[in-house]
Amino acid sequence: MEMVANIVAERPVVIFSTSNCCVSETVKSLFYEFGVNPAIYELNESLRSREIEQALGRLGCNPVVPAVFIGGELVGGVNEVMSLHLKRNLKPRLRQAGALWV
Repeated sequence: MEMVANIVAERPVVIFSTSNCCVSETVKSLFYEFGVNPAIYELNESLRSREIEQALGRLGCNPVVPAVFIGGELVGGVNEVMSLHLKRNLKPRLRQAGALWV
């Protein structure tokens, strides 16, 4: 879990994903459309993917991907991200984390 904590502390927005997951691609596209440049960690391309997946599972990510962190805090997966977006709370949270300037 320490490794995940270190990773999410490095950037305002971090997404743990797999490159072949269409749901992960949807979440990434949403952030790109806002002009946010998230740090993307493709678990299927990582040598430590098993360790990261286990840590994300212990944090409550189910399913494990996509797992979105904003400002170092776990937001959750696609349902939580879309819920924030539909409630118009996603952009303010991105601004607060320093990921969005407008």
